[in-house]
Order: sequence, then C-alpha cells, then structure tokens
Amino acid sequence: MLSRCLALAPLPLILAACAPTDPAARADADAARTPAVKVLGAGQNCIDRSQVRATVVRTDQVIDFEMNGGKVYRSTLKNRCPGLGWDRAITYETSINQLCTQQIVYSLTNIGGVPQRGAGCSLGEFVPVEYVKTSKD
Repeated sequence: MLSRCLALAPLPLILAACAPTDPAARADADAARTPAVKVLGAGQNCIDRSQVRATVVRTDQVIDFEMNGGKVYRSTLKNRCPGLGWDRAITYETSINQLCTQQIVYSLTNIGGVPQRGAGCSLGEFVPVEYVKTSKD
C-alpha cells in the first residue's frame, strides 16, 4: 500500500521529504553549495540582462549572476523561495533588458520532461562579488 501511495503523491511532495528540515542541517547544506565571496562594492537595483552569461542558483535564497567579462552579482532573496535550491533553475518574464530588485523569478521544475513554473519570489539587490579561492578549490 505504501508504494501505491508514493506513486500517487505529487513529485514535489516526495522530493520535499528528502530536503533537510533541521535548520542547522539546512544551513550546512546551503553553505556547502554557496562559495565564499568578497564583496566588491555597494549593491545595485538592476543589471543588464543581455550581459548575463550564466545564472547559478545556489540555494533557496541565493542566486549568482555571472556576467560577460567576468563580473559576478549575487542576489540574496529577502525570503526563501520554496524549491529553488532543489530545482536550481529559474525563469522570468520582463519587457525590458534589465533584471531589477523586486523582479519576480520562478523556480523551474522538470516534471515528466515538461518544464513547469514553481514558486515565485522577488530578487534582492545585486551585489558585485568575487569568488574567494579556498584550499578546497
């Protein structure tokens, strides 16, 4: 009976059961996926979308925007975005060539080979950073 219940349960519920629920365990897992950075200056409200080379979702709350030319901007969301750290992909809609604070991004989930929007969350300030090399690197 248990296997039948799992087969009928929606995939996100099954996957959520695998995520750490203990706040300390979650913090440790987030820290392991988020490289240390050195802040290079004050945060800014917008970045040029056409200059984004890669978007790297680190956790439910941290997204790094790697730009052409090597700059990196880290956006720390005001609140956790459920599923974002698990799916590690985002989608958004904008009519301008900028990403700005308060822009709503959605976690992008692949369910049965079909991309679907997940939770929607607003971006935080874009802080220019540089990845710090550690002894593990």
